Amino acid sequence: MPADPRAANPFDCLSLAELRQRQSLKWRAYGPEVLPLWVAEMDTVPPPAVVAAVSAAMRDGDTGYPWGTGYAEALTAYAAEHWGWGTEVDAMRPVADVMTGIVEVLKVVTGPGDAVVVTPPVYPPFFLFVGRLDRRLVEAPLGPQGRLDLPSLEAAFVEATTGGRGAALVLASPHNPTGVVHTAAELGEVAALAERYGVRVVVDEIHAPLVEDGAFTPYLSVPGADRGFVVFSSSKGFNLAALKAALVVAGPGATEDLARIPPETAMGASMLGMLAHTAALVSGREWLVEHLAGIHAQRDLLAGLLADQLPAIGYRVPAATYLAWLDCRPLGLVDPAAFFLERAGVALNDGVPFGTGGAGHVRLNLATSTEVLTRAVQQMAQAYAAR
Repeated sequence: MPADPRAANPFDCLSLAELRQRQSLKWRAYGPEVLPLWVAEMDTVPPPAVVAAVSAAMRDGDTGYPWGTGYAEALTAYAAEHWGWGTEVDAMRPVADVMTGIVEVLKVVTGPGDAVVVTPPVYPPFFLFVGRLDRRLVEAPLGPQGRLDLPSLEAAFVEATTGGRGAALVLASPHNPTGVVHTAAELGEVAALAERYGVRVVVDEIHAPLVEDGAFTPYLSVPGADRGFVVFSSSKGFNLAALKAALVVAGPGATEDLARIPPETAMGASMLGMLAHTAALVSGREWLVEHLAGIHAQRDLLAGLLADQLPAIGYRVPAATYLAWLDCRPLGLVDPAAFFLERAGVALNDGVPFGTGGAGHVRLNLATSTEVLTRAVQQMAQAYAAR
């Protein structure tokens, strides 16, 4: 039977049986015996305003190519209201998704053989996409508390720009996978270092809506960030991965570079995606508040389950995102993700592809029902006890 639709936690409004009917990557990549807590999809339903916007477009046959500035206008208003950040519609360019936007910016601000700095452990596609661009990767690992290590970052900038080569920094803010929210002071120091060494900054802010109001600092709002870029999508905050749309936002000193991005990249965004993302930003506030509360509840639930059943695992409750970065090294497992998949029937992200600092860790997606999250940890604990 379906879960009670009046459940206080929005992640408890769909039963496991209903979730198993989904056709998405998260629920289809593994067999029906596996509980999937890996790829970043939320186990919930979209905001009503999104359903209405997409349904109306389908009903009316409004399924052509995207046009207009509605998405950019919606982000401008949302950023002003929630983050106190003002930007201009003319400083934005639609693209298919965040990684497409990052790649297009890197093509403009760096050349073949130039360096791209990343701060691991970090979102694995940063490594994959940059590597295919014929750029060389330079790592500036996070500090022991999972925060930006500014001396490490400066050393990486020195290495990246040796010989007068161009360089860029690709930063996740909030950070994926640790859920750290970079402070205004930290981002200001990043901007200052980048200007000192001539490094262009490109920031992935896809998880920004998953931070309480007032706690998130847009990179382009900090002093010295004028030559930076932000790439934003409503995808993660409102669970719209199926509806492709993102925005590249240029700082005041980067608008000429923005104009150099080929105009045809704007056609990569989906018409339905742009309608959906616009509706989410304009009318999805109540839905987002409910889901932020649900994420908080699941973070706490996970903390309690781990403390009770797998206390050796290190878990720092994230300040943002619905992702948990678990330190499994105390368990003594060679490959914890493989162990929990094969022995517990729980799919998690292996920490190794996240770069330096990822070995021995797994990333767990906690934006699922209480039933699924509870069963997953129970199965993990039972498998570990029986090893």
